[in-house]
Amino acid sequence: MPKILFLGDIVGRPGRAFVKERLASLCEETGADFVIANAENSAGGAGITKKIAEELTAAGVDAITLGDHVWDQKNFENEIDELDTVCRPANLPKQNPGRTHVVIEKGGFRVGVFTVLGRNYLTLKSSCPFQMADAKLAELADQCDAVFVESHMEATSEKIALGWHLDGRAAAVVGTHTHVPTADGRVLPNGTAYLSDAGMCGPYEGVLGRDSSQVIASFLDGMKRRFPVAEGDVRICGCLIDVDPATGLALSFERIEVAKDA
Repeated sequence: MPKILFLGDIVGRPGRAFVKERLASLCEETGADFVIANAENSAGGAGITKKIAEELTAAGVDAITLGDHVWDQKNFENEIDELDTVCRPANLPKQNPGRTHVVIEKGGFRVGVFTVLGRNYLTLKSSCPFQMADAKLAELADQCDAVFVESHMEATSEKIALGWHLDGRAAAVVGTHTHVPTADGRVLPNGTAYLSDAGMCGPYEGVLGRDSSQVIASFLDGMKRRFPVAEGDVRICGCLIDVDPATGLALSFERIEVAKDA
């Protein structure tokens, strides 16, 4: 029975260091066959670089997804096409570089992976995530045995609506972006595993992975300032999904949370 381990947004050096340190043993403990991770905040808390993507791949991440911070690191738009394990959000304009999906295979079982950006409260230009998800599922029908969909969205309502829209057609619809793990993980009636937000892999002793003092100061005076990545209480958060090889749909869902100092 194929198992997919998904890791929420990897934030900065603390997040990626702990993922690299712990991923092999976590896969052994959970029996995960496939590892998918959102890494759009892995470089200093904003964006990703080719070097970091290659480090995460070497550590055992099979597919790397991205979100609205995809182009935050200088020159990454010139590097992304060289990374065959990385896909940018599928509903960005067609002119954007990078793959719109990744297909990963283990033991003859193929999993298609893609991300769609939400259009509520996110400023990056994107097309309708619902229509794009429909188009990608049709495109991937003959290329894989199951499909994992990441909903990189701010609005919980948009994420939930997408989950119901794809129920019975995707193995999973898992949300990212808000960095806060939610408690609504389940398998929907027609066989799609759903979670509004997987949380983040990074320091929870802060505000969404950033130093709390600077964030609080900005809320108090409204002035712009740098938000350094926090350091304490580093955790890996995500979920584990068992997939029925006969149908490509989910059999079970489990939220994963591992503390570095536990």
